[in-house]
Amino acid sequence: MIKRMILSVFLVCMVTACTQETQNKIGRSIQNWTGTNGTLEVYAGDKLVRRFLKIDKLSTAVGTQSNESRPYRFGYGVLDENLNGAADPGEQKVYFEFSDYSTSYIFYEAP
Repeated sequence: MIKRMILSVFLVCMVTACTQETQNKIGRSIQNWTGTNGTLEVYAGDKLVRRFLKIDKLSTAVGTQSNESRPYRFGYGVLDENLNGAADPGEQKVYFEFSDYSTSYIFYEAP
């Protein structure tokens, strides 16, 4: 009983001693392990123009010097080139980013 209590206190101290970045990395590794398998769809008006599949998570960019959030989000996902909703052979995982502003744009790595 006492060993469990000491172990619990030790683990709590270790987690709280970690930097925010380390805690984020732990959270991302748990999320990647459990899998989120998200989908991002991009529309131009009412027309679907891009779809990314099997996205682990979307991240908000943060300035390295300012430590402030930047106005775009990014992630990695399979570019669904034929928009059929499935990751077909030959469709590759790419990096993409999109604006938080009302201007519609998306940047993605060409497979």
